[in-house]
Amino acid sequence: KISEEKLHEIEQKCCPSCGSCSGMFTANSMNCLTEVLGMGLPGNGTIPAVQSARIRLAKQAGMQVMELLKKDIKPLDIMTYDAFINAMTMDMALGCSTNSMLHLPAIAHECGFKLDMHLANEISERTPNLCHLSPAGPHFIEELNEVGGIPAVMKEVAKKGLINTNLLTVTGKTIAENIKDAENKDPEIIRPIDNPYSETGGIAALFGNLAPDGSVVKRSAVAPEMLVHKGPARVFDSEEDAIAAIWGGKIKDGDVVVIRYEGPKGGPGMREMLSPTSAIMGAGLGSTVALITDGRFSGASRGAAIGHVSPEAAIGGPIALLEEGDIISINIPEHKLEVELSDEVLEERRKNWKPREPRITTGYLARYAKLVSSGTSGAVLS
Repeated sequence: KISEEKLHEIEQKCCPSCGSCSGMFTANSMNCLTEVLGMGLPGNGTIPAVQSARIRLAKQAGMQVMELLKKDIKPLDIMTYDAFINAMTMDMALGCSTNSMLHLPAIAHECGFKLDMHLANEISERTPNLCHLSPAGPHFIEELNEVGGIPAVMKEVAKKGLINTNLLTVTGKTIAENIKDAENKDPEIIRPIDNPYSETGGIAALFGNLAPDGSVVKRSAVAPEMLVHKGPARVFDSEEDAIAAIWGGKIKDGDVVVIRYEGPKGGPGMREMLSPTSAIMGAGLGSTVALITDGRFSGASRGAAIGHVSPEAAIGGPIALLEEGDIISINIPEHKLEVELSDEVLEERRKNWKPREPRITTGYLARYAKLVSSGTSGAVLS
């Protein structure tokens, strides 16, 4: 509805200073969760790039590295299994990016721990969602910083004993010591634990015959009318084909857009898909159209966007067997993602399925595609 010139003007003015985008997108999600893990100093997740406080924090971080060296405190002394459970709990309270469900399992894997999608649901069921930051709501990271930041949210969550506050952090002190003076200065930006936005966490893992190993959705950013949805599959074998169809007006109310062969092996590498989700929202279809993919989304994505569908299409997962018009059933409150086909029909289709030729056959990405695991296990190298 606007001209290219107007679009260009908006692009040039919508993000007028340095720093990452000011919502609970992927970069800020992981920065906040680094603070929760104990690997970032208090304030690290939320202090804006342009503030003098960020320069002071940088200086303090350099000094603290030397203190940790003197005290022989190493990363694995801090990143314990309980620290990752804290991070997943705070993930749910904050309403972080679905990409956190790739990064946290991958980091845990490097530390010798396994985090799976079933665990995510267990934690989500007991953890209230306290923040509705962009894209899920009207608030932004700098506002979270002004009203108490991550320490204030942790203090709210700790009131119900949902996190372990006895764990060591890079301050050389425990979480309890770090958050004792934290204050929630705005009960709307950080809801009190007894008045949450929802009783369950911001992220849900979905399972079913379409995602036997799991899939992920940012539940807190889904329109209420899309929490349960059923519609015909509109199947695309790449992000580009899906965008062309959306822009071309070929996607209608009720459709379920399927983008496959964009997973860890199929991509290879799980490209960030902000364009299809933005196109759906921009076309006014956000409350009527769902999107599922074996790839991943930008943290800025909102709506019924379900990613990390595993097993992925490149290894013959059920998403590879879908055909145009198959009825897909989504039930986020019940953690279900299914296609209304019998096991016999799926098995018959599997017999006729042929693996696609890999997009990249040389170099590092070809080696990566051969060795990488599924999205639900963090897309780590096996």
